[in-house]
Amino acid sequence: MTTRRRTLLGAAALAPLATPFAAKGQAALTNVRFILDWAFQGPQGVYLMALDRGFFRDEGLNVTIDRGFGSADTPVKVQSGAYEFGIADISPMLRMRMTQAQTDLISPFVLAQGSPLAAMTLRRTGIRTPKDLEGKRVAAPETDAGRQFFPAFARAAGIDASRITWMTVTPQLREPMLARGDADAITGFETSGVFSLRAVNVNPADIVSFRYSAAGVQLLSTALMVRRPYAEANPRVVTAMIRAIVRGHVEAWRDPDAAIAALVRRDATAPAPLERERLVANFEFVRTPEVLSGGFANLTMQRVQGAVDTIRSAFDIAQPWNAADLYTAQYMPPAEQLRFPAAAG
Repeated sequence: MTTRRRTLLGAAALAPLATPFAAKGQAALTNVRFILDWAFQGPQGVYLMALDRGFFRDEGLNVTIDRGFGSADTPVKVQSGAYEFGIADISPMLRMRMTQAQTDLISPFVLAQGSPLAAMTLRRTGIRTPKDLEGKRVAAPETDAGRQFFPAFARAAGIDASRITWMTVTPQLREPMLARGDADAITGFETSGVFSLRAVNVNPADIVSFRYSAAGVQLLSTALMVRRPYAEANPRVVTAMIRAIVRGHVEAWRDPDAAIAALVRRDATAPAPLERERLVANFEFVRTPEVLSGGFANLTMQRVQGAVDTIRSAFDIAQPWNAADLYTAQYMPPAEQLRFPAAAG
């Protein structure tokens, strides 16, 4: 699952989303190292499919893709220079920018305006409301965005966060520990936790999920991240990455089986039917009303500022931050290349 894979396949152009550089006689490709937010699961299959079908190569990019280890880990690795780009929940990146003066990460593209962050438990624990998490054992990796931003959820839901006992676990152990009763709850993306619990034979009817957004937590979610100096020096590459990612999501919505096939090629043990459900469920957070009405770039600075202010409040960050210092739409492709076509739903 950690093996890097280079683009091997050409792809037919998908007008108007693709700008095939090969057709313009450009032979040289720009090497790009790209890290995801999590293990190769259904939603990550979109990027693997885009790689296999040559969507990045059509943009003049020779992309290698690695799995991620949590949305708080991805920005660290991009900041270090190990990767030119990462895609992960934007909130840990924003917090990193606000608390670590040496960082220069920005987001040029927010893919998911809806947030799937949640605390999840099982009915047998007796946890019926968010406040019932007090005094309980909650398992998550330290780099998990759900754990990182639990303070914002706790404040909004009236939870005494000091009464939570955190259990630091690897991503592979998170859901099994809850299923075995070794933990009382977990945090993470709902699309990751719920479907991974099902993968270890937990009945969906037994799963209880508390979305942070339902408590009034204003956060955005999955976003592309890059160091500002790299973006300023390579604007064409940034725009090309965005265009290929948008193209991948439009095609995965049209043909989710293709994305799952790309996933299974990397991990033959992946439960394809369940991962397909996970992929489709994740589109709830991508195909938001804003995106359906105005395209992927239809994000106001007011929305971004709301997420920034939520993070400042949750972590008592005194310094004011302007959303424009952290998010920019200047690298977005033209609007006609950012729409979900009617044929895609």
